[in-house]
Amino acid sequence: MPNLRLPSRQQVRAVIFLTFLSSLFLLASCGDKEQGKQGAPKVPVSVITVQPKPTKVFIDLPGRVDAVKDAQIRARVTGIVEEINFEQGSDVKEGQLLFTIDPAPYIAARDQAAAQLKQAQADVRSAKLLAERYAKLVKANAVSRQEYDNALAAANQGEAAVAAAKANLQAAEINLGYTKVTSPIDGRIGESLVTEGALVSASSATEMAVVQQLDAVYVDVTRSTAQLMRLRKAQANGELTQSDDGAALAQVVLDDGSVYKHDGKLLFSGVSVDPTTGQVTLRAKFDNPEHILLPGMYVRVRLLQGVDEKALIVPQQAIQRTADGLNTLMVVKEGKVASVAVEVGSRVPEGSIIFKGLNPGDQVIVEGFQKIGPGAAVQAVPWEPGKKDEQGKPGAPGKPGEAGKPDAQQGAKPENGKQASPAPAGDAPADADKKG
Repeated sequence: MPNLRLPSRQQVRAVIFLTFLSSLFLLASCGDKEQGKQGAPKVPVSVITVQPKPTKVFIDLPGRVDAVKDAQIRARVTGIVEEINFEQGSDVKEGQLLFTIDPAPYIAARDQAAAQLKQAQADVRSAKLLAERYAKLVKANAVSRQEYDNALAAANQGEAAVAAAKANLQAAEINLGYTKVTSPIDGRIGESLVTEGALVSASSATEMAVVQQLDAVYVDVTRSTAQLMRLRKAQANGELTQSDDGAALAQVVLDDGSVYKHDGKLLFSGVSVDPTTGQVTLRAKFDNPEHILLPGMYVRVRLLQGVDEKALIVPQQAIQRTADGLNTLMVVKEGKVASVAVEVGSRVPEGSIIFKGLNPGDQVIVEGFQKIGPGAAVQAVPWEPGKKDEQGKPGAPGKPGEAGKPDAQQGAKPENGKQASPAPAGDAPADADKKG
């Protein structure tokens, strides 16, 4: 029978200690797994809840400013410019003297025409007296009938010569008056295109200056036939309705993005299409008391199309643009981020109208795109455009507990590893309010 040795007391204690450590390790592992099942903290994001509302729909078109009255001052007689009688760039009145052309040859021509008139008047008096004497003598057969007829014809020719002399004198006086070049309209005159001592010609109609009336201006815009067809189709389908006043409102967007404070009205729309460009010309008129709009200036004209009674509007910064050029929005559905493709319509001051892909009541993410991706768990916080966070970033969401910590926010990443880029800021309407 073998000799069996019982374990010592130290060995029993070692076995019990190892068993205790193993139990602690297993409990710690289970705790880590249970904690992992709870998931990462929710990331707070700023959202808006879209609701339909009536909105005026505008379209931006390129336009060019033109003066209502544009008078080109040209020479109407030939001569040497003796004097420039205005200050360049100043406002002038109708009839104000602008240039003086050497009048000497035209004074001489006027005097010559006056002398010719006096000679013709003297000749006609003599011819009439002779015709009157012959009228008495022909009755007594003292002169022949032929002589009387000749005298009567000479008197009539004398009257015609007087009329011609009067016309020549009037023309000479008109040409003399043309040596005093005056403004035909009230307006602002530009630079002088001739100098003192320059020869101006009536035959070539030498341009001397330009006077433009700037208190009101025209803005001519062009619009493609495709845009006109879409507008008519939208109105026919009821997507757009005419505004209450029915006025064709027009606004000018300046180069700095600001909206010109004086609204205009559309005067007419072309009735024919330019065969070379396939576009229709439209003209709007604007008051311009401050002379901000100058002829030749290129601007953007914002024309009222109608009213969208159920417009869904989102801020421009909420629109994302994918690599393939599609527009998308990040929306919150059941506490998670979902990317939806949308079709963007017209621009309005509050943002852009979404006419496809978005439903009333959807929560659209406006800020916090760098922390999330499709499928990420988020906590929706109402967007406050005027609010700033601790870092000075406007419109940031609040900090709901531990979820707002940077470590937790940096943990969530898009599933596909790609992040849609926001739409370029330049696409936003120039007059849109700059939100947070």
